[in-house]
Amino acid sequence: MVSHSGHLFIVSAPSGAGKTTLCKLLSERFPEILFSISFTTRPPRASETDGIDYYFIPKDEFVKGIENSRWAEWAEVHDNFYGTSSEFLDRKLAAGHDILLDIDVQGMLQILRRYPDSITIFIMPPSPDVLRSRLESRSTDTQDVIATRLVNAEKEMAAKDRYRYIIVNDRLPEAAAELISIYEAFRQRRVQ
Repeated sequence: MVSHSGHLFIVSAPSGAGKTTLCKLLSERFPEILFSISFTTRPPRASETDGIDYYFIPKDEFVKGIENSRWAEWAEVHDNFYGTSSEFLDRKLAAGHDILLDIDVQGMLQILRRYPDSITIFIMPPSPDVLRSRLESRSTDTQDVIATRLVNAEKEMAAKDRYRYIIVNDRLPEAAAELISIYEAFRQRRVQ
């Protein structure tokens, strides 16, 4: 029997754990999986494109969306709002599409209230020292920003047991294979 309902995959990780790279590898391997693009009220950076990186909308529109339950999850970060469209998730899941969400722990908890069957995956760095090294090697953040990211990483990693799966990204090929096998297992269940 074939189910016509898609799966919602939620991937979270501290900054520098390799979540974006792993999600990109999964999407390249399975181009049919949809990536949910978040809405934000912050202005786009020079390298960002509306509708590809984020949907950039005015703050009053976002706040109205909160009042109208437009967001499956949302947060205010540094005076800017970020959120995931519940209409997009509902429509695409009902049509049988699998969706990949790259969100933080708070967002995952909000999503689970509405979509309790979501497949939650937490990406762990091999150690705090490796995480620090990865953040420093990016050469994109000041030492203060790196220190803040490391403090936040500790809080996020403390919530890892709330996830169904934990992948330690020690070696990228093995971590990618593990993420792909999780996706394939749920994909197979739907077509059996």
